[in-house]
Amino acid sequence: MARTGRYSGYIRPFLYSVDLALVSILAYFFLDLGRNYFIYIALIGIAWVFGALKSGFYKVYRYTPLIRIFSLLFIQLLLFILAVFAFFGFSPRLSVMPGEVLEYVSYVFSGITFFKLGVFYLLKKYRTALGGNYRRVVILGINSNTLQLERFFQSNKAYGYQVRAKFDIKKPCQSLENCFAYIIENNIDEIYCSIAEFSNDEIREISDFTDNNLKILKFIPDNKEIFTKKLEYQYLGITPVLSLRNIPIDTSINQFIKRAFDIFVAILVLLGVLTWLTPLLAILIKLDSKGPVFFKQKRNGLDYREFYCFKFRSMTPNESADIHQVSRNDERITRIGKLIRKTSIDELPQFINVLKGDMSVVGPRPHMVSHTHMYAERIDKFMVRHFIKPGITGLAQVSGYRGEVETDNDIINRVKFDIFYIENWSLLLDIRIMALTVIKALRGDDKAY
Repeated sequence: MARTGRYSGYIRPFLYSVDLALVSILAYFFLDLGRNYFIYIALIGIAWVFGALKSGFYKVYRYTPLIRIFSLLFIQLLLFILAVFAFFGFSPRLSVMPGEVLEYVSYVFSGITFFKLGVFYLLKKYRTALGGNYRRVVILGINSNTLQLERFFQSNKAYGYQVRAKFDIKKPCQSLENCFAYIIENNIDEIYCSIAEFSNDEIREISDFTDNNLKILKFIPDNKEIFTKKLEYQYLGITPVLSLRNIPIDTSINQFIKRAFDIFVAILVLLGVLTWLTPLLAILIKLDSKGPVFFKQKRNGLDYREFYCFKFRSMTPNESADIHQVSRNDERITRIGKLIRKTSIDELPQFINVLKGDMSVVGPRPHMVSHTHMYAERIDKFMVRHFIKPGITGLAQVSGYRGEVETDNDIINRVKFDIFYIENWSLLLDIRIMALTVIKALRGDDKAY
């Protein structure tokens, strides 16, 4: 039985063909290859396909976020540049200048980016306006998670999911047999099954049915600890093994990329901003109140190690600075302190921490040591934040959870965003967070006090 309502089998070969055609046609016009043209096309075509398979360049789905698409484009661009320059490195007789190669590469990726995004948005428009390219869905099990999923499908028409039915087999009038018959009769494409609503035997029965009828089965986790994590699946020999957390920054190449980016941004800020801003702020801080220009405080970083975090001093020197966090209308904040805290300028000396290697530009915000101990005992998964270096800014901060922790809900949500960042890191995500940080600093944040 063939699966219905699925076009990826046609779309991906089409995308491959268009991209390779662009690579080939533009090479003809921009590169003087002569008799080596067809050799170039063959070798670069193989390199392109190999790189795309390794990077997952064409694994773009209807629910893929835009940041992921740009990340894939960036990775494929790097691989393509390496392949092109490698070709000319092994062909020294070809008289092609580096500038011509870079011009060629820029045109290739401009065209591919335009085409890839165009197809992505055209399909979204096709689903919302014409109701095409959709997938028929049934949901097995009724609870808060499945109802939330149904609402998501209904409010995101561009994803192209149509919920045709929901089944609660706990009711006497419904059963798995009835559900299976409905799926077959209505050519259902995907089944979303809530683990919490079924026994192991029932889940096995559902899995067998979907396998035998070529239907896509997806599970909605229950509230048990293991199912709420992002699991990494691999084989050791023939034994399947699950890892409870995948941290992209743990790989050597990603550590190098993030560290290089941190150093580049830190040097840019230190030389371009702090060289002239520090003397000016030093005068204003000294005129406003007695005390040092800089404030340093012990915080917990990578692997829970303590380090001194630097800031421009924004408060009058006080004994409670390491115990009580700043609150709204805090009397300890100086006049110049209100301004630099509102604009987050007080955080800029932390780029020194970045150069030292204690911090990253983007990551979970470090807490003072006394609060770290307190939250570690009270808040579930709080310590996960220390798997990576803390950051000057972070996903939680640009998502509305910066500054004072007024309720447990603030720190719980901060931890959720931090864990999401740890498990889904990419360089483009860092750039996006930095851009949002600058925008919020210019607009002003209600919790920046």
